[in-house]
Amino acid sequence: MPFARVRRKTNVPRISATEEFPTLAAATRQGPRVALRWISEPDREQKLTHAELLEQADRAAAALTRLGVRAGDRVAVHLPLIPESVIATLACGRLDAVRSTLPVGLRAPELRDRLAGMDVKVLITADGDWRRGEPQALKPLIDRALAGRARQPKVLVVHRLARPVSWTPGRDLWWHEQLGAAGDPAGRPYS
Repeated sequence: MPFARVRRKTNVPRISATEEFPTLAAATRQGPRVALRWISEPDREQKLTHAELLEQADRAAAALTRLGVRAGDRVAVHLPLIPESVIATLACGRLDAVRSTLPVGLRAPELRDRLAGMDVKVLITADGDWRRGEPQALKPLIDRALAGRARQPKVLVVHRLARPVSWTPGRDLWWHEQLGAAGDPAGRPYS
């Protein structure tokens, strides 16, 4: 049976919404509204405005770009519920990178199994977190999960606990150092 041509009129405006309305980024960079309010277990509060959150996402995206992450690359995130988790998500979105979540409650063999099926370019984790008032180490789980892998991804470590951290030179990098060295889009380093 032959197909008939169907012509329909659409109700699409000739001017796009982006030309008519300011973008979210432009509007929120000017306002001091709080976008993220986070309270940690040891009763520490942190507030990030829209502008601060977008600036941190820009820094994280620049750091991931310097580490070789491009559109379509996979970034694994093994973070507790902290602001850096939101920042990493926004940074991956800016780069069109695939963000894969590795739940914090998994043990090393389970993490190893999850990582075996992924071609991860960068893995973002924390040195530890607070659980029920006790500090819990997270970085050693990642070290055990990555042990014996032929291709080692870069590991960005968010500093959360004031205690020694196992470290693999050349693979492990501090989150705050990479964001500080990433610079802004104009090429100037952040201070």
